[in-house]
Amino acid sequence: MQDVAVIDDPIAAGVSLDPIRARLLAELVQPGSASSLAPVVGLTRQKVNYHLRALEQHGLIELVEERRKGNMTERVLRAAAAYVISPSVLSALAPDPGREPDKLSAYWLLALGSRTVAELGELLARSARAGRPLATFAADAEVEFASAGDRAAFAVELAAAVEALVAKYHHGGAPGGRTHRLVVGLHPKITAPEVDADATPRTPGT
Repeated sequence: MQDVAVIDDPIAAGVSLDPIRARLLAELVQPGSASSLAPVVGLTRQKVNYHLRALEQHGLIELVEERRKGNMTERVLRAAAAYVISPSVLSALAPDPGREPDKLSAYWLLALGSRTVAELGELLARSARAGRPLATFAADAEVEFASAGDRAAFAVELAAAVEALVAKYHHGGAPGGRTHRLVVGLHPKITAPEVDADATPRTPGT
């Protein structure tokens, strides 16, 4: 699996969100050069080089190799990771999961997810600086409910199971103990593209 990095610097986030640079980042999942990318994005090699330098300056791409090509040196680059932008980039606007928590609110679930991205980004940076691995766990599953009643019953049982496990393993103030955050979420799966009123298919969120 490709490494995932969290962008928490506002300037780097702006660089990555520029449409041309975002396209270059996507293309550089596989190594490429300004010469190979120019016809793909419809720009001159010089303009592509300009954008690549900006991406490299902020650590979003990395040099793979340099090779001679005629009378010039071609730099082959690739994306340093797959990227997620931390909500901390817009800290004043980041959702606060501590504000009016509601277990049945999609907005609260979104706020919890945003906090997870921000906290994991910082934890990954700290663990890298310390040269120590970060202990985490995640589970992902799909369940198809026969009815809304089954979904509600599942949520009740899941909450009870989580509360029982927390009660069993939580030891507040234990010497050498470390608090961990647990987030469990349930939401519908997107199974088809959204269709406009004129029946023109479009991807969700566009």
